[in-house]
Parts: sequence; structure tokens; C-alpha cells
Amino acid sequence: MKIYKLLLALLFTGITSFKPEKQISWTAIGDSITYLNDHLDETGNRVTKGYLTRVTEQLPNLHYTNQGHNGWTAIRIARDIEKLKLEKADVYTIFLGTNDWWGGQPLGTITDYTDSTGRSTVYGAFKVIITKLRNLNPDARIILITPMQRGDFVYIRNPKNNAWGSYKEKNGKSLSEFADAVKAIGKLENIPVVDLYNKNSLSVKHAVKFKRLKDTVKQQYKNFKYPAYIGVPFNPETDEYPYPLEAVDVTYDGLHPSDKGNEDIAGMLVKVMRKFK
Repeated sequence: MKIYKLLLALLFTGITSFKPEKQISWTAIGDSITYLNDHLDETGNRVTKGYLTRVTEQLPNLHYTNQGHNGWTAIRIARDIEKLKLEKADVYTIFLGTNDWWGGQPLGTITDYTDSTGRSTVYGAFKVIITKLRNLNPDARIILITPMQRGDFVYIRNPKNNAWGSYKEKNGKSLSEFADAVKAIGKLENIPVVDLYNKNSLSVKHAVKFKRLKDTVKQQYKNFKYPAYIGVPFNPETDEYPYPLEAVDVTYDGLHPSDKGNEDIAGMLVKVMRKFK
């Protein structure tokens, strides 16, 4: 009987002392790279898991809200910040900049951030976004994510939608300058930055294994590796889609991360998030 009572006491103590792991809310703000996590059909089902899903698989007490908006820029996010109905969260990530670069949005300077000059520049837009998040939760952890390098983008659902890679400037600006802006804001605010742009495994040479294009001399399809494909013409009206499945590397279309790319992004994010108490 004494042994039975002792076992009951130990069992009761174990039950009452058990504390479930605290649940953490995460709001991920971004563009199509974030958006596609929950719209895998729009990748031609070339992606099986986005970076949000991969992070929460490794950190099961973390629950995400996807605030990725297809094609949006940091400037547009800032302009429509009140329409997004953002909620209080424990963690916020901001993954923007690549569409600002391609869209020719003015980058501005760090002074636009410190002086809160508004939504007309990328620096100013980031100040609007970060201020909003701090108003929602002054104790929230914020993580900034730089844009990753990109190869020649060709949209899998409409090849007429295409763009050159980050190896070339757009409107006199390099994508690296937009990545540097994110890093400068992180340094100023003491906010951790996940630097995808300077991650070697995500560099433009790894964006795709090759781009299949017609040889300009013989007009026969050939697999061009980076940088050999630069300048080789692509006609979306008549040419085959230049990225067959075997061309997929860290992106599946020259811009958007593949499973391999999303795994890299998730791994870098988890490394930062594990440091949070």
C-alpha cells in the first residue's frame, strides 16, 4: 500500500509540475517569396515546402501568420500598412527589397530612415514598417532578411513576365545596394539580419544549374550555365521554358527559392530564432 501511494504521489507531482512549451506567434512580412509558402500550386508544384513551413517544423512551438504579398515592394507595404491588419506577435520578420530594386523604387539614404521621411524611399518605408511593428508590440523580436541574389527570372505561368538577374544594375542601382540598406538599418537598430545576399550557396551562380536557350548560330537548344547565358536572347512567344526540372538549383525560375533554397533560408532563420529566449 505504501508503494502504491508513493507511485501515485510521484505521478501526481509529475503531472502538476509539467509546463507545456510556450507558444510563440510569428508574423512574416514579405513579397512573393513569402507568399508562395502557402500557394505552392503557383510554383507549378516545383516547391513542396516554403521557408515558413520549414522553420516551424524545426521550431514546433512557433506558429506563423503569412503576410507575404505577391509582387509588393517595401514602399507599397509601408503605404498600405494599415490595410494589412497586422496583429500583435512575438516575432516579426521583414523580407523585402527585390521588387523595389526591379521596380526602380528610390532607395534613399539612412537619413530617410533616421528622419522618418516617409514612404517615398525604401529606407523611409522600412522606418514606417518597423515603427508599426513596435507600436503593435514593443517587446517583439524583429528580424530583417536581405534580398537574395537572382538569376534571370522567367515566370513559370507566363514566360512573358521575365527579368534579368542581379548581375546587372536596374535604373543605375545594384541589388546589393538594397541588401546593404537592410543591413545598415539592422546595424542602426541593433536588429539581427539574415544576410541571404552574401550567402555563397544562394549566389547568382547557384540560382539555376543552367538556362536552356537557342544557340544564336545554329539555333539549336543548348544548356548555358551562368554567366554564359547572359545576353543570349529568349523569346517567350516561341521558345521553350528555359528552366526544365533538371535546371532547378536554389531557385526554380531564376528568382523564387526551390526546396533547396527554402531549406537554406529556413536554416539561417532558425539559427537566429534559437537565440531568442
